Amino acid sequence: MPVLATAQIQLRLQVAITWCLSYSSGIDRNAHLSELRHHFYDHGPCPSELQSIVDGAKTLLEDHDEHPKTIDELKTLIQSHPLLWNQPIGMVYGGATKIKQYVFEAAKLQEIRGGSALLDNINLVDLPAFFHGDEDQNPHYFPECQQSKQYCEQIRHEWLGQDPQFTGLAHALIPELVIYSTGGNILAFCPASVINQLANAIEKRYTYETLTANSCAVGAVFKPLEIKLGLLPDQISAETFWFDSFLQARQNPITKDFIASYIAANENATNEELWQAFCQRKSFNELASKLAILFNQRRSGNATEGRPSRQFPVMFETHPYLRRDDGDKRLAIAKAKYLPNEPWFSEATARKRFVGQIAKKETIGDAWYKGLGLNWWPNSAVETWVAKYKNFLTQHHQSDLYHDDLTIEVSEAQSIREIGNACRGFVAYIYADGNNMGGFIQKIKTPQEYQKFSRDIFTATERSVYKALAAHLHPHQLHGLTDPESEGRNGKWIYPFEIITIGGDDVMLVVPADKALAIAKTLGDEFEKHLAAIPEYQVSDKSDPASIHRYTPESAKPSASSLSMSTGVLITAETTPIYYAEDLTNQLLKSAKEKAKVLHKSGHHGGTIDFLVLKSITMISSNIKEFRQEGLTKSIENQKPKSNGNQKLKFYAAPYTLHEMGGLINVLKILKNAEFPKSQLYQIRGLLERGKRTAILNYRYFRVRLKPESQAPLQEAFEDGWCKAKSNDGSVAPWMSFQDADTASGYETIWRDLVDLYDFIPEATAVAAQTTP
Repeated sequence: MPVLATAQIQLRLQVAITWCLSYSSGIDRNAHLSELRHHFYDHGPCPSELQSIVDGAKTLLEDHDEHPKTIDELKTLIQSHPLLWNQPIGMVYGGATKIKQYVFEAAKLQEIRGGSALLDNINLVDLPAFFHGDEDQNPHYFPECQQSKQYCEQIRHEWLGQDPQFTGLAHALIPELVIYSTGGNILAFCPASVINQLANAIEKRYTYETLTANSCAVGAVFKPLEIKLGLLPDQISAETFWFDSFLQARQNPITKDFIASYIAANENATNEELWQAFCQRKSFNELASKLAILFNQRRSGNATEGRPSRQFPVMFETHPYLRRDDGDKRLAIAKAKYLPNEPWFSEATARKRFVGQIAKKETIGDAWYKGLGLNWWPNSAVETWVAKYKNFLTQHHQSDLYHDDLTIEVSEAQSIREIGNACRGFVAYIYADGNNMGGFIQKIKTPQEYQKFSRDIFTATERSVYKALAAHLHPHQLHGLTDPESEGRNGKWIYPFEIITIGGDDVMLVVPADKALAIAKTLGDEFEKHLAAIPEYQVSDKSDPASIHRYTPESAKPSASSLSMSTGVLITAETTPIYYAEDLTNQLLKSAKEKAKVLHKSGHHGGTIDFLVLKSITMISSNIKEFRQEGLTKSIENQKPKSNGNQKLKFYAAPYTLHEMGGLINVLKILKNAEFPKSQLYQIRGLLERGKRTAILNYRYFRVRLKPESQAPLQEAFEDGWCKAKSNDGSVAPWMSFQDADTASGYETIWRDLVDLYDFIPEATAVAAQTTP
């Protein structure tokens, strides 16, 4: 994703607004569009017939203009810009919904990869192709379109052009109209006359390409002045709600609570603070919020005037007496010959499998797909994220971070089993998502800020993934594979990971189990580091480290970015069903985000990680939260004199902050090098349930039996780093005391997590760490 300066973004949006306002007057695309671009980008002369519109577009996006404070000032502003009040402009918002349901309905990595690649291709190529994203005037704005010029032309001429309901749509769109098209959604300006056409085309494209993926798109018409001033009524009168009437309503006990919630201001705020909050609320963000509301209404099945209904989505027959595909989701159409095991495919699954094959550049050929007799063909230039990762390393001269010998031919993993081959059959699912994104977006006031924010977040996420993988993974040589799908793969070198998707601030990865937590931590660290270098996201962390971090808080670096990532990590066997693993990983992510929200209230902006080591599929019969509350928490009588109530013992300590995760990994490495007997590790874990004192006594006993040179690092990293007593200089290892809203006092421990992770710290990388990472 290219990085554009704010000035470049503003010029592009001025072209977009000028185009929208001029289109209804019959603007000549071939002549006027090039003249407009020449005027804005190269300071050329402005077409005389468009001068008033150009001046209005420039005025609309100027940052220094303040809001009018009174109704009279608002009326004066409208009267001085009749064009920006009377000429309508359209906006469209849409994208895929229930994405994980579509991607993870398949049982195999090939179909999951193909489903994700198909959605990415729609988001990054198909929809921008509507807007001529492949034009030579924009060689770097939509790079994926530049790689698929013929495909983009085909979409416009053969798909849009030959459908009567989309007649003239492609002629009405230009690349500058797109505000963003990443993260599975698109937000764009458009001429007011084509909003329904464009919204329908977006929804139809998703259905045409995927058959089964859910999508939704909506549009609305606004007054250009609303881009600067927020939503306004058609007629401005003395009754119009504006800042002067806003101040009066604040004094009314009936309306003051509404006023406070409307602008999120406290009741003691000064008039100047209220004014700033009011300007923040009355901005372009209000338009985006209206589109989001319309989007949710349509997605829920509500009727949209002038457009086809979504109340009755397409249903696929699943008659029990007919042949189903291998995923048991829908009717199969044919057996795929020439593929291992000759699976039965429905058309939707066959498309996923074929797109995954193209993306991975598999050499198996397309004879099996041609044999199905289908007339649908995907974009032949579609790429996987792993291929983009390799290009990133080459472009940034970081290939040496990944592997020293670049002469080895390295291919991509073809299955979950091949990724697990790098760690004794265990893999980890990583699902990361940004924190406080909604809160930050609410402060965005202009479309250029929206566009910059979208690009900043996507770039930060993508580069953080690549850097995390490069720092911790190396190519792996396959060995010991016996299943038919991996026939002939033994001895080949692969990249032992899969990037399922990178969408906006969302990340889904599959990696070897022994590298998962290190990758998750580096991912979060790099994301914050990247954004902390951009002024808009910088923040001063005023939180108390001792109240945030349980591990050596004095050494924790304050968070420097207002945005961060929370991550869920599930370590499990390669044979675990993917749909089940995805569900648990999603639960872990939600747990990590809940922790981040609690810490954010204390002024901490950093990321969090929650993880689970799944020893067997039947280990968790309910959700993870219930499993921890019922199976890993115990209430015992408080042993302190004159104490009332019970103590809570938690046999886990997740979720962790990123700083704490570094401390956990450090202790794991020290335990490995200390040659702490595995039987004693398990014995201490078993003794946790017997109470605090029993566990402390036995830990002390086993620790003093270690070699003297092994005791000091363990005492420093584990006992002093994690288990310092709150009221004195002693240690309550393996426990840590805590307080929360549910209990006056309690103890938790990282010991169970250490034991679960012990087997996933390989000897080759275990180092005798003496200090914190």
